[in-house]
Amino acid sequence: MTDEPLLRNRGTARDRDPREVVEELELEAAIARNVRQLRQQHGLTVADMAERIGISRAMLSKIENAQTSCSLGTLAMLARGLDVPVTTLFRGADVERPAAFTPAGTGARIVRAGTKEGHEYQLLGSLRGEHKRLECLHVTLTDKSETYPLFQHPGTEFIYLLEGVMDYSHSRTVYRLTPGDSLQFDGEGPHGPVELVEVPIRFLSIIAFPDATV
Repeated sequence: MTDEPLLRNRGTARDRDPREVVEELELEAAIARNVRQLRQQHGLTVADMAERIGISRAMLSKIENAQTSCSLGTLAMLARGLDVPVTTLFRGADVERPAAFTPAGTGARIVRAGTKEGHEYQLLGSLRGEHKRLECLHVTLTDKSETYPLFQHPGTEFIYLLEGVMDYSHSRTVYRLTPGDSLQFDGEGPHGPVELVEVPIRFLSIIAFPDATV
């Protein structure tokens, strides 16, 4: 295992001049997404597609990664090469993408199944996307915590310890968590704190529930 950062090829990134209009960047992102999807549907590589429409492979790569703005002429060439109307390349550009903003201190206090005295759960945000529901909690455990709930739920959970020290159990393993430590696990495995070593303890809990979860 090395300390090198892991690379993820799951989206696009580009440098933005502060003067650039965000709506224009959204349009570029939509074109990038649609060109890539249509090219893949045709079973073409980037090189094949670039040759087919008459632009360089480097230029097509920039277009698919939303790193350049397409001229009208280039858009026409892309549409012709993909055998679609030009308007198809803009599909999804006008869709408002959801976000959940929670100002400091305004998150609703919630009661989870198994909540005990000394266990506080503050909802930082809940967002239902195309494939799952994401729930973000700020959890506080204090010296009033005399019993520790054991949770099980569908989906995947990620916790990140902000303050304190605790032993946290998942399935048959116990992990000692200190500030900066994180733990990601299958929520179906029984999990929860087993010993509060240094209180107060504060951590973030982020749960991604699957489609079928209400």
